Amino acid sequence: MAKLGDLFFRANYRCHQRAYQRWHQSQRKRQILRSQIGFAEMSTSRPAACVGCANYHGHAYGTQKSKRTPLVCAIHPYGWPAGNACPDWRGEDKPPTRFPLKNIRTFIQ
Repeated sequence: MAKLGDLFFRANYRCHQRAYQRWHQSQRKRQILRSQIGFAEMSTSRPAACVGCANYHGHAYGTQKSKRTPLVCAIHPYGWPAGNACPDWRGEDKPPTRFPLKNIRTFIQ
């Protein structure tokens, strides 16, 4: 005889699984519609001078959507003018490698 908790667990799991399937199906339909209209890739809101910069913030602040102000970065709150390279650009920090040995031969010897 199945325990009552097992039945609820299985029912809850199936409900979550079905909800995920519905969400995934709607995402696929949206992607198909985007590609048919010509919006295959989502456009980025990041300015060209800020691509790859560790100082980039990119959040909009404000209580009303029409009055929100985007904060690009702490150094240049409104962004850097297009066409010029930002003098404060700093590459994003990469996570450390798992095996940081430069030359494997020195490790084996």
